[in-house]
Amino acid sequence: MLKQSLQQKQLQRLSPQQIQLMKLLQVPTVELEARIKQELEVNPALEEGLEEEESDSVLDEEVKNDESMEEFDFEEYLDDETPDYKTSIRNHGLDIEDKDIPLGAGATFRELLISQLGLHMLEGNQRMLGEHIIGQLDDDGYLRRDLESIVNDLAFTQNLMVEKEELESALFVVQTLDPAGVGAVSVQDCLLIQIKRKIDVFKDKEDEERIESLSIAENILDHHFEMFSKKHYDSLTLKLEISDEELKSALDEITRLNPRPGNSGSESSKTIQHVVADFLLTLQDDEVQVSLNQRNAPELRISPSYKEMMDTYSSGAKTSKSQLEALTFVKQKVDAAKWFVDAIHQRQLTLMKTIRAIVDHQEDYFKSGDETDIKPMILKDIAERINMDISTVSRVANSKYVQTPYGTFLLKTFFSESLSTDSGEDVSSREVKRILQDSIDDEDKKKPLTDEKLGLILNSKGYHIARRTVAKYREQLGISVARLRKEI
Repeated sequence: MLKQSLQQKQLQRLSPQQIQLMKLLQVPTVELEARIKQELEVNPALEEGLEEEESDSVLDEEVKNDESMEEFDFEEYLDDETPDYKTSIRNHGLDIEDKDIPLGAGATFRELLISQLGLHMLEGNQRMLGEHIIGQLDDDGYLRRDLESIVNDLAFTQNLMVEKEELESALFVVQTLDPAGVGAVSVQDCLLIQIKRKIDVFKDKEDEERIESLSIAENILDHHFEMFSKKHYDSLTLKLEISDEELKSALDEITRLNPRPGNSGSESSKTIQHVVADFLLTLQDDEVQVSLNQRNAPELRISPSYKEMMDTYSSGAKTSKSQLEALTFVKQKVDAAKWFVDAIHQRQLTLMKTIRAIVDHQEDYFKSGDETDIKPMILKDIAERINMDISTVSRVANSKYVQTPYGTFLLKTFFSESLSTDSGEDVSSREVKRILQDSIDDEDKKKPLTDEKLGLILNSKGYHIARRTVAKYREQLGISVARLRKEI
């Protein structure tokens, strides 16, 4: 049965301006520059520069405006025959050739391997199989797929019937290429390929002492790899009947090897990320001064030409459909430009309020640079100071960097939990982590400190902390367990 009723609801809806502000708030400086450039390309009503003011050089400004008006043909926006898709950003078809000139790049990792393969005298399908195997390598230089699967691929995709033995022969050729270790099927295989090649090199040099160390290293990798990976050094010395010094020399040879040979290629090498600070913090007369990076505070304005066009068409009689459409287009672009300028301005205000609250809370640290002066601080503390939501502070802290006299840091590194000492004082977990790091750095590497012993050290210094919390802080510092920190 149909029933008609009246009800009242309270809903929370975000306006497009609020959504735009939240997106701009969480991007760092480099991404902000790209976002502004994108907006400048899309919206012709938005320009870089300060708002124009009347002055003695009004004549010069009028000349500039006249020139810009001559360059701008408004009649194209009054054409009813123009389809909408031609005024969009992607206004060309798929058959239009791209005239952009690509930037040159060096040879890729796989191209270098294929060029080396061309120097080998190969028969039959060996060259094609070698190139196919190179194409199957991952960025670390490993062949992760089994040879049976590759044989099936060649049969189904290229209608090429090959035997597994042929593929193994081609793989052996690939494993002789540089850098040593490419084409390996596992870490153990990769290290063995490199150590065997080293042995051949030093046999030619007749360096008996080095050959002996390399032979022990080969024996460890070939027959006792699990014992080596778990660092059971005492068991290794008993099994191989060697001294600690001989074992140490062999382990030194292994640590010189590269477990990821593919990273030496230009294609798979990691791009170095350059951090651009969003805030600049300095000390002047023992006072902390903080400011926004100028790249983070661009000057934007509404195009005077579009303002003039909007005033002209708003005041005139709109008798045709084309004039109404032109006015609508201009108004949309001007409104979008105003929203973007306001969002950038609001972003700058929010960033400065947040960083000033953080600096006020951690003033002792920013004056001394000593991590022990960092006070416990959570997102809620800053949110209450600036009277904003916790999510807003989180957006600022998770992606912004501050440049200080002691280095450039991510803002979220200054946030930490609090711990109580014997005296009842609240200290930051950063201080506990520093003590934990110092204790591990000073430990006897032959008998590393366990999490339980580290907990006892911290308890003796007045910090009440459980073993599982020690393990959590150790993992956050990127430190392995005691067994894996053991050295000869």
